[in-house]
Amino acid sequence: MTVDTFAAEAQTDAADTPDAVIDSPAATAEASPSVIDTPAADAVSDADVASDADAAAVADAPVVAEKPKKAPAKKAAPKKTKTLELTLTVTGTADGEWKAELKQGNSYIAKNLLVAAAAVSRAAKELHEDLSGPIDEVIDAAREQQAAKVAALEAELEAARKALAELDD
Repeated sequence: MTVDTFAAEAQTDAADTPDAVIDSPAATAEASPSVIDTPAADAVSDADVASDADAAAVADAPVVAEKPKKAPAKKAAPKKTKTLELTLTVTGTADGEWKAELKQGNSYIAKNLLVAAAAVSRAAKELHEDLSGPIDEVIDAAREQQAAKVAALEAELEAARKALAELDD
């Protein structure tokens, strides 16, 4: 003996909703005839029918909606600050001559400006100590080279004065 149990469906106003519930045991049994022909399907008890009816009643019961919680207040997005990109290039030579160029994007704002070595050293110390160390080493090396050049020129000048003094005698 087979018993088909269909859950009572609530009627809706929407015409597009399906009329059958696919997940119910009756729909599954109806969809697969081989299950109906088995002896286990003939031995359906009243307790099984009652539990299926209870499950269908629970499925059809209206869902009580919880009160919606207030959404947390959204924090205002931080203002995006406009960034300016400037490129300062300072170039030094072994003779101690320093030049600076200032560039914004692809256009030069200032080009080939002569800058004193002491000003470059002070600026590097103001910006960051990691910058000032290497720059001061370059300036010190240029200073030593210039001091050696001055000493050589002074020796040459002294030799030229002696030669001049000998010619005057």
